[in-house]
Amino acid sequence: MPLTYRAAVLHAPQTPLAIETVEAALLGPSDVLVRIKAAGLCHTDLEVIEGGLVYPMPIVLGHEAAGIVEDVGREAKGVRKGDHVVLSWNPHCGHCFYCDRSLPILCEGYLAEGPKARAFDGAAKARLKDGRELGNLMFLGAFGEYCIVTDQQAVPVPRELPFEEACLIGCGIMTGVGAALNVALIAPGDAVLVIGCGAVGLAAVQGARLAGAETILAADLDDAKLALARTMGATHTVNARTGDVVEAARALTQGRGADVVLESAGSPIAFRATVEAVRPGGEVIWLGKIDVTKDVSFRWGSLMAEKRIRRVSYGGARPARDFPFLARAALAGRLDLKGLISRRIALEEINDGFAALKAGETIRSVVVF
Repeated sequence: MPLTYRAAVLHAPQTPLAIETVEAALLGPSDVLVRIKAAGLCHTDLEVIEGGLVYPMPIVLGHEAAGIVEDVGREAKGVRKGDHVVLSWNPHCGHCFYCDRSLPILCEGYLAEGPKARAFDGAAKARLKDGRELGNLMFLGAFGEYCIVTDQQAVPVPRELPFEEACLIGCGIMTGVGAALNVALIAPGDAVLVIGCGAVGLAAVQGARLAGAETILAADLDDAKLALARTMGATHTVNARTGDVVEAARALTQGRGADVVLESAGSPIAFRATVEAVRPGGEVIWLGKIDVTKDVSFRWGSLMAEKRIRRVSYGGARPARDFPFLARAALAGRLDLKGLISRRIALEEINDGFAALKAGETIRSVVVF
């Protein structure tokens, strides 16, 4: 008998997600069937709901998830039935132009197949009761009781880590902490500015702390988020609504500016502030994003003085290496995942969860199955 399960299905942009019974496809040779135990609500999911990101419909969203392996294909490697896993949304071929240059986030197969809302092998892994194929977001589609992924996407982590915390590693934590540890050149004693204290920004604050930064300035428009940033490692904070972020960074560095700026606010104002606040020869990492068709303008002088600017999507992720490391760091008390969880919700409450995310009321709501 085919496996049937409940999932949150989006049939059209700007409409509520519908909880429906769907049918899983048969496992391919390298596929892994995961019973989802927890999935985080991310702004990327919200962009699809609102129509800012266009994907074929109907589709199951959700790309930040953890669960238990229920079954594996005959050729699946590195994962076994019963493993506790965090899911990665960046499958890659390992041999294209970009994979050969250690840039799996630019894998030609990944970029070609992603917009089709299908699995990495090009197949649909679920269908509706009426027989229509069901797409999935970012090769996952984790807002359901089950999910079929490739073996490389299911990364085993220690069983001791609660699923609701583990799921955050798959996107927000990997992006923010990874940007600080894998991408930015943060040296012990450095001064780091983090602009935007949502899930990714708070992860970046923690990554800067783990990297040995001495001064960590967190900037946001919300005092509650700034208070949370202090508990996670920020040594100083500034509310960008009432204070000057650039001047605050310079005041802490004898007028030079921050050694490294990590941006996760996703606004033109924030992008402009990054290059004004970084010191000559310093480094800017852009994690946030805006509508890809929009322009952002800069004062030309702010881009000079040997500054380095880089856009980063997944924190330089090597999931097989990084996910277990981050899980162990959380278990050791060096990485706070629990503090990022604002609400724990049931699948039936997912539309309310996205409404709260849009209103800025939550850091992360987590669907707990």
